[in-house]
Amino acid sequence: MNEPRAAAPAARPSAVGTWIDHHLYSLVASLGRVFRKPWAALLTIAVMAMALALPLGLWLVLGNLERLAGNIERSREISVFLRQDVDSARARQLADELRARGNVADVTHIPPEQGLASLREDDTLAGIIDAVGDENPLPHALLVLPAGDELMVAESLRQLPEAELVQHDAQWRQRLDTWLRFGGRVAWVLAALFGLGALLVVGNTVRLDIQSRREEIGVLQLLGATDGFIRRPFLYLGAWYGLAAGAMAVALLAAAAGALRGPLAELAASYGSRFALGGIDGPWTLAVLGGATALGWLGANLVTGHFLRQTRPTET
Repeated sequence: MNEPRAAAPAARPSAVGTWIDHHLYSLVASLGRVFRKPWAALLTIAVMAMALALPLGLWLVLGNLERLAGNIERSREISVFLRQDVDSARARQLADELRARGNVADVTHIPPEQGLASLREDDTLAGIIDAVGDENPLPHALLVLPAGDELMVAESLRQLPEAELVQHDAQWRQRLDTWLRFGGRVAWVLAALFGLGALLVVGNTVRLDIQSRREEIGVLQLLGATDGFIRRPFLYLGAWYGLAAGAMAVALLAAAAGALRGPLAELAASYGSRFALGGIDGPWTLAVLGGATALGWLGANLVTGHFLRQTRPTET
């Protein structure tokens, strides 16, 4: 008789498979711990969201101020009004000569007829222009866009024999740029302070969860569990808090933008501008969600690392 064959031993799971399984388990289990105490979790997420929304809102305001100030290229334009005795041929020739300069990006020639037509479009000036009669008092004008140092370009344009007046009011733009740079520095400082606050909030929340599972962690340490194995669920817990806080911060900013968009558009329209509030787009949202998730992960990592260093069993 044939002897029965022995059953083949079950295949042991690989180390990589076990590592992936524990990551997936920690990811789902940590989310379950968030929903286990919904009100406490919501309070933590709301505090983190407010801490994130404030500097992010300031960045959005600064970005919209830059847009509201106008096209930066247009604000760099230098207006050159030529003498009355300069004819159209010489004005076009002078525009071509200026375009050939290395420190000039572009030159736009505005003949007197075009300048007068643009002035007539302004209701406040239309009556004054009509009172002048058929005679056009405007000279040829050149709009010069510098490619280098605009102050040097403006000074060289003043030396032109055909130039009657050179307008280049760069002081207001320099002051605006200074204020915007200062606002950007303030936004970075606030981001660091509020980011640290969010880090402390998520760290304290994870610390409380660690304290509630102190005995369980002690047993795992006695059984030889690695620090990574013990730390993993808390890292995902902090990441969930950060992701939820980032989503709430984006929602708060989107709601604020929606409430302000209509009145701001009406205000801009009253000044003849088509300015519209902007700044919350897909890449910006993804960056906020990713940064908030990383912030929550980091807070949980710092707290669990400190706890594990204190509770690690000493060898005898």
